[in-house]
Amino acid sequence: MNHTHFVAPPGKRIRLGNYDPGFTGEFENKEQAEASIQEDTANLAKYQDMLLAHETYGMLMLFQAMDGAGKDGTIKLVMSSVDPQGCKVTMFEEPTRKELKQDYLRRSSAALPERGQIGIFNRSYYEQVLVERVHSDKLLDEQHLPPGAKGKNIWKRRYREINNFEQYLMDNGIVVLKFFLHLSKEKQIERLLERTELPEKKWKFSTSDLEEREHWDEYMKVYEDVFSHTGTRQAPWHIIPADHRWFSRAAVASITVSKLKSLHSRYPVTDAEQKREMARAQKVLRKQQKSSSA
Repeated sequence: MNHTHFVAPPGKRIRLGNYDPGFTGEFENKEQAEASIQEDTANLAKYQDMLLAHETYGMLMLFQAMDGAGKDGTIKLVMSSVDPQGCKVTMFEEPTRKELKQDYLRRSSAALPERGQIGIFNRSYYEQVLVERVHSDKLLDEQHLPPGAKGKNIWKRRYREINNFEQYLMDNGIVVLKFFLHLSKEKQIERLLERTELPEKKWKFSTSDLEEREHWDEYMKVYEDVFSHTGTRQAPWHIIPADHRWFSRAAVASITVSKLKSLHSRYPVTDAEQKREMARAQKVLRKQQKSSSA
């Protein structure tokens, strides 16, 4: 799969109209995509194990999308083969009263993965330049920010702070993978209707989904601004077509495996001292094995 097709070019003005949410690439049908997912999830387990063995890098995966785009299902399927001991998913709901008094990156910082681990943010600190921008009159007032921390330059300042934060993470071995699941407005109607009709999806329904849909055009403009200002060479945005669930999952799986493989493609090499320790351990264990079988 050609991953460059999904990368929003850093430093350029991004227009979502240039990205087709119904794109399916090389796949002609769902079956082909599922075969690709199966292969990639198997490889993901292998390369995750290498990540855990080295403990040199960690990986932070961020998922942003409009309601109904399939974040939950994508995370569930793509990460189905990983070792739970080396992976943690964090869902960011509305901040608590205490969190509103803290800096907006505080709760994200507390949930970061360790080196050797994969951390997944289902929504993220980008909500503070997306939802808070669309509903700025209400949400910024709730934070009781000092006068100097608000004003017309708040979003540019937060873009700078987020870029610096992500650079800081990467400087410390935490690789950042950012995904936007790009759903069409028409397809969202189908997905939201599913939440009112299918028993296994009714629990996801919320009237806020309809309320947020009323702001669709504004959200698209804000997302474009976010991609244009926070997509960097080290941590670019991947705009993933999401009108077909099977394609978005295949694309995310492929990109994730490729990134993990680029970090480690083999297990750590044992040094001379480790080899001597293993040789001594082998002698002890074989002696015990021989005694127990006598």
